[in-house]
Amino acid sequence: MHAEIIAIGTELLLGEIVDTNSAHIAHALREIGLDLRWMSAVGDNEARIAELVTQAARRSTVVITTGGLGPTVDDPTREAIARAAGRPLEYRPELWAQIEARFARFRRQPTENNRRQAYIPQGAIALENPVGTAPCFIVTMETSVVIALPGVPREMEHMLANVVVPYLREKFKLSGVIKTKILRTVGIGESMVDEKVGDLEKLSNPTVGLAAHAGQTDIRITAKAAGEAEAAAMIAEVEAKVRERLSDFIYGEGRESVEEVLGRLLAARHMTVATTEFGTGGQLSGRLAAIPQAAQVFRGGAVGISASGIQVAAEAERTRAEHSAHWGLGVHLNTQPDAPQTEIVLTDGLKNERRTFGYGGPPALLPTWASTAAFNLLRLELLK
Repeated sequence: MHAEIIAIGTELLLGEIVDTNSAHIAHALREIGLDLRWMSAVGDNEARIAELVTQAARRSTVVITTGGLGPTVDDPTREAIARAAGRPLEYRPELWAQIEARFARFRRQPTENNRRQAYIPQGAIALENPVGTAPCFIVTMETSVVIALPGVPREMEHMLANVVVPYLREKFKLSGVIKTKILRTVGIGESMVDEKVGDLEKLSNPTVGLAAHAGQTDIRITAKAAGEAEAAAMIAEVEAKVRERLSDFIYGEGRESVEEVLGRLLAARHMTVATTEFGTGGQLSGRLAAIPQAAQVFRGGAVGISASGIQVAAEAERTRAEHSAHWGLGVHLNTQPDAPQTEIVLTDGLKNERRTFGYGGPPALLPTWASTAAFNLLRLELLK
């Protein structure tokens, strides 16, 4: 069995808001071992919603919708799901009583259009929403269940955790878990990572996937098992192979940033760093200033505009000495359209490490890419 998520709202299709609900639901389904096969979005149009729900119910055991349960004319989810299920809407007096009670708590009177929220598809299971005015419901179709949740994130999250997840566990006797671990690499491109772990990407359980970011690549290992311990053991076996092949290219796990890892390394060695940067918009110092160990390891930095003739090594050493830091880290971006180039220098006052890189990616990502590469240069030096 598997699940599907449908996010409802024209504002999603217009790009006015970002759909965070689907990501939250996906994570919750993963925790109970329910595979998610599809995620889609549709505008506030009854016919199109009904068509999409019909398709989803034919191919997925569990369909979860979010949004469109409000009291206004452009909230057509109730009508659309009823249409997909081939049933009329029916008025539930107990739901209207719940809505009235919500408004009474705020010393307000519901308007007549709020009464629309007391209508749900005939035979549906009504779900009381204690944190909002929109009742939710579950409709059983031929081979699937369709669960309608509010679009307001805090309401959706409450209903998901306290009602929907327990319902799914009980109805489908879900006892498994889908566990994921992210290994974060830096200093190696996605294609080279693929060269080294491509055979592992063909596994069926655990599965291995890659995700490229500016200057780094994530390796995702996902296992489905009966319990946490079994899933963790399956991941650990594959992780050991990945670490053996990629070694120091792996800098961290989960959501760790390379500057956070660098901060811990500097703190553990009682060392400090000062920065000099040209053309980065202050990303080097800005990212370091945001880490938890900033006050302990970051002495400060200088930010300038990219220009020809800049001696990055001399500027990095000057800033290092001025701030009495153990390390000076310098970056200069040459952003000429025909040949963008990054120069990175690391100095300890006695010797310099210098790297020069070409760049062919989106210009807007160059400062992030360059500062990540600079942090990695110092990280590798500290690991020696």
